[in-house]
Amino acid sequence: MECARSWSSKNPGHRYEVLTDHNDLYYLETHFGPKGLNRPDIIYVYRSLTATIIKADLLRYLVMYVEGGAYADIDVEALRPLDNFIPDRFNEQEIDMIIGVEIDQPEFKNHSVLGPKSQSFCQWTFACKPRLPVMLKLVDNIIRWLNQLAKKQNVPISQITLDFDDVISGTGPSAFTGAILEDMSHRTGRKVTWDTFHNMAESKVVGGILVLTVEAFAAGQGHSDSGSHNARTALVKHHFHASGWPNNHRRYMHPMFGEVERCNWNAACVAEWDRKRTEFDALPLEEQAKRIAVKQFADAFNNPTPKGKAVPNSNPNPIPNPIPKANQNP
Repeated sequence: MECARSWSSKNPGHRYEVLTDHNDLYYLETHFGPKGLNRPDIIYVYRSLTATIIKADLLRYLVMYVEGGAYADIDVEALRPLDNFIPDRFNEQEIDMIIGVEIDQPEFKNHSVLGPKSQSFCQWTFACKPRLPVMLKLVDNIIRWLNQLAKKQNVPISQITLDFDDVISGTGPSAFTGAILEDMSHRTGRKVTWDTFHNMAESKVVGGILVLTVEAFAAGQGHSDSGSHNARTALVKHHFHASGWPNNHRRYMHPMFGEVERCNWNAACVAEWDRKRTEFDALPLEEQAKRIAVKQFADAFNNPTPKGKAVPNSNPNPIPNPIPKANQNP
């Protein structure tokens, strides 16, 4: 609640609204039903979804298309008023959207696991004018992706299975970033890539979209030169209280070396994880299985499961599947 109160206290002249599981469908039926934009496909897909994080991502884009204004996740604290979001040197009338850098680590763009997540805009906080075409284009991309995924898995949308990277690339920051870059390219008449936003020292406007430096919305991450929340340019603080969704959509976890994300984009750490993984993958399958069994025994001995508590099967395959090649962001 403190995060929610921060927006009201910092912005007394603005209306603050919260959509919940109790009023989200009513909102969508009102604005996208027969008396609204008449998009039964959107309502059908939203009704069908069981993955909470996918619904949350989709809902924010739909609301921002209809309402415009500023969006923030429920666990994001306002550090500065909304009036501070646009630097004085820019003309507010010429800005259609305000976004900020989240991850700026393009040196990892070809990494098999980190690649798709290495360069992205933040979508836990952003602002835009109502009826902005890029928002509806993003929604259409998501609807198409969900239908294709359901067809590929040969299940209804309600039964699709998603891992962590599916969420990031399908509806999360990677999907958001891809749509924004495509829209910028359309607006400017030239291909806009992440190079435009790498190592930004100052905020910039591209095709009517204001891109703030990483400190604005994503300070204190420990990577991407994100600085700290004490900086004057830090506008919000994400507390990650509502970020339990990765528990339901697991990351790639190597059975011996765990998640490479634990390196938090540290180059030496990632290189060491890659080296050990490569050496392990070169071993005969029998030797791999033996080492995994030894590790599992040691882990169970050092971290005994409390009586009556089930042991989570985070990696049901004793031998790791090959890591798919990264889908590089533009």
